Amino acid sequence: MQRFSLLDLSPVPEGHDVSEALANTVTLAQAAERAGYHRFWLAEHHNMPGIASAATSVVIGHVAGATHTIRVGAGGIMLPNHAPLVVAEQFGTLATLYPGRIDLGLGRAPGTDGATMRALRRYAQQADTFPQDVVELLGFLGPAEDGQPVRAIPGAGTQVPIWILGSSLFGAQLAAHLGLPYAFASHFAPAMLTEALHVYRENFRPSAFLDRPYVMVAAGVCAAPSDDEAAHLRSSQLLAFARLRSGRPGKLPRPVADIGTEIPPAVLAQVNQALSCSATGSPETVRRQLGEIVAAHQPDELMVTGMIHDPVARIRSFDIAAEALADLVEADAAA
Repeated sequence: MQRFSLLDLSPVPEGHDVSEALANTVTLAQAAERAGYHRFWLAEHHNMPGIASAATSVVIGHVAGATHTIRVGAGGIMLPNHAPLVVAEQFGTLATLYPGRIDLGLGRAPGTDGATMRALRRYAQQADTFPQDVVELLGFLGPAEDGQPVRAIPGAGTQVPIWILGSSLFGAQLAAHLGLPYAFASHFAPAMLTEALHVYRENFRPSAFLDRPYVMVAAGVCAAPSDDEAAHLRSSQLLAFARLRSGRPGKLPRPVADIGTEIPPAVLAQVNQALSCSATGSPETVRRQLGEIVAAHQPDELMVTGMIHDPVARIRSFDIAAEALADLVEADAAA
């Protein structure tokens, strides 16, 4: 493993509002920069009361302006919701304002419900145009060509690094075909992780962007001074995910004493399986569990994420994780 990074969903905790959530995101990004994280990514979600990063490119610009060296990007932009030209202009502008620091991860799913898609003025089509849209976007961000009828200004020539995000084999195949870096959403959908990484690595075609495969694996993390405290803090995320799965999304709940009394056993089993690619516990426990994930999947980069109701405890959690991840990077470099 060469690097470690952080995905922030900009959670809105119960008892707080969106303004506070966005301020917490900036504070977390600044802490992540100090702790040695390589990237700080934000994700596009719409019509979600507990997530404040719907205008993802705007939040990326806000975070980049409040930090100095850490890369800031999208993990990801849901491309079916947008025209490729608009995305190229947005991220071309960001790359112009913050050169060498902007990433663009692309997702294939709309990331929302049908009514919200219609409100976004994007409509499901019979044909999946994601591959063509990615290629079009790459063209807008590449060098302008003579006679090109439409150019992204800003955007053309910025060469913003594009990542393919996925939780199935489709994204792995597309990333391999285009020679792009690949990030797997194992923090909430780990079922096909091993197979997807194999497909990507075996079928990768060198390109102008990469000469060899580059894999990012995502994992949840909730670290605290003790295993018991970490488990207590993580109950917020388990409860939020269960409510989302049950069609009742809301703000990030406060932690509870006994998660088993809050979530039916069958639903809790599904939640635990979906969030199984994770590390929860004391510094020693988290170091061991993150090491097991890295050893099993050999990622070039590990991106951690985690939602904790208390923003101070959340920063502490990622600080603890950073120490463990730095040790893993150092050990891999020495091997």
